[in-house]
Amino acid sequence: MKYIAYCRKSTDEPDRQILSIEAQIAEVKEFALRENLEILEYIIESKTAKSPGRGEFNRMVKLLEANKAQGIVAWHPDRLARNSVDGGQLIYLLDTGKLLDLKFPSFWFDNTPQGKFMLNIAFGQSKYYVDNLSENVKRGNRQKIRRGEWPNKAPIGYLNYHPINQAKTIIVDTQKSKHIIKAFELFATGGFAFIQIRDFLADNKVFGVNKGNKIHLDTIRRILSNPFYYGVLKYKGEFFTGVHKPIITKKLFDKVQQVINRKSKNYLSHKTDFHFLGLATCGECGSSITAEKHRKHYLRRDIYVDYHYYRCSKKKIPCHQSYLESHIFENQLRQIIFSASMSPFVAKKFLDWASDDVATETNATSGQINTLTSAILDTDSKLNNLLDGYIDKTIDPLDYQRKKNELIQYKVTTEEKIKEINNHGSSWLEPFAEFTKSALLAHKIARAKNNCDDLSIIAKTVGSNYFLLDKTIHPKFQNDGFLALANGAGVACATSHSCDYEKLLRLYVQIRTYFKSL
Repeated sequence: MKYIAYCRKSTDEPDRQILSIEAQIAEVKEFALRENLEILEYIIESKTAKSPGRGEFNRMVKLLEANKAQGIVAWHPDRLARNSVDGGQLIYLLDTGKLLDLKFPSFWFDNTPQGKFMLNIAFGQSKYYVDNLSENVKRGNRQKIRRGEWPNKAPIGYLNYHPINQAKTIIVDTQKSKHIIKAFELFATGGFAFIQIRDFLADNKVFGVNKGNKIHLDTIRRILSNPFYYGVLKYKGEFFTGVHKPIITKKLFDKVQQVINRKSKNYLSHKTDFHFLGLATCGECGSSITAEKHRKHYLRRDIYVDYHYYRCSKKKIPCHQSYLESHIFENQLRQIIFSASMSPFVAKKFLDWASDDVATETNATSGQINTLTSAILDTDSKLNNLLDGYIDKTIDPLDYQRKKNELIQYKVTTEEKIKEINNHGSSWLEPFAEFTKSALLAHKIARAKNNCDDLSIIAKTVGSNYFLLDKTIHPKFQNDGFLALANGAGVACATSHSCDYEKLLRLYVQIRTYFKSL
């Protein structure tokens, strides 16, 4: 009788009592020599047996069905099956005579009704072990999450750390985290695509699981959408406050989510020749602005020329607005973006003045901190009351989860405000600085060429809505800061040689006042 020796150990088996594949081979060889068994082939597999579908196991079954072997040698029955399908398949092979014998150094088997009964019990025990282990792991993970500990592999920018005689924890990866932070900051400006963020990380030696390979674009999106980076754990739709150190603020994270949403809505339109679809509506009837392409044949030169137009879709009421050539649409949009932008010189001036102003406000922030601290204590009280209501079953589980998520996010935002005030002296500085960076980026994009995708994205950062009326684009600016820049008659686009400092200072005070009022 010919036997197949099957040896298996997968990486997801934490039981240290299970022999390695090398040790199993040595045991099986010694056992086969002692029992005088003829081994046709050693089949090695490094895959879990929790579910059907193992390639090498299926190949072994085919060899048995083809009568090329009549028996199996394995270290223990749990090497063969830990699920009911594979275990049942082996029992069926014994019943039909395709499998005549099973040999184990650590388990007795005889091809009799009693032997098959004991084998069934062994397979059942193996399945019970896997099922019970899965439940224990899930229970342990839930407990870790409640303590604010992430039970899985740390995301890029963090490291899993296991100090000697201490519990496992997650620490900041000092090398990669600074590039992850920069990736969030770049993407928040609205001027960068997912592929550019991937290339930026690759240029700074931040790769995916396989070292040397660029991170997949889906993973880039998951990184930029992961609340872990601002200190919150999202586990099965529920938020928990993490104990790990956040590397970005929630405010930056929220801004990145806004950019992601805008990019998602405009993804299909960016795949066409028309980069500005969805950007404007008709100023006469309120219908959306659509685009079309016409090809004209010039007989004298025998050439075809394509013309691109933007026009009202006229879906609501009769409308008298005519079309606008795409290059004119683009040029008008560039002028609008440029008018609401800042030159590098002005941006630096604004940030310097803002830093000086914040330094004088630092001593006046104690009352603001006390108010925010009281709000945090009130939120903690609400969370405790919410949990009591959930335990007493007076609150629906879905309502509990929704309200808990809202309170935790509010608490994180409030804690960030306190930290921001302590670090910067006032809460208006960071949004002012972000606005200044966006205006600086708008300046660069408006002056560049052949960058319609970037122009469309930054247009949504500068303006919340645009309408087309009488072949002219009219903007509604995103906030009063961009409106002030546009009304400043180009003051913010000045250089060090053409600057009117008195007008520039008035413009700065006007914008600073707006951000202080938020």
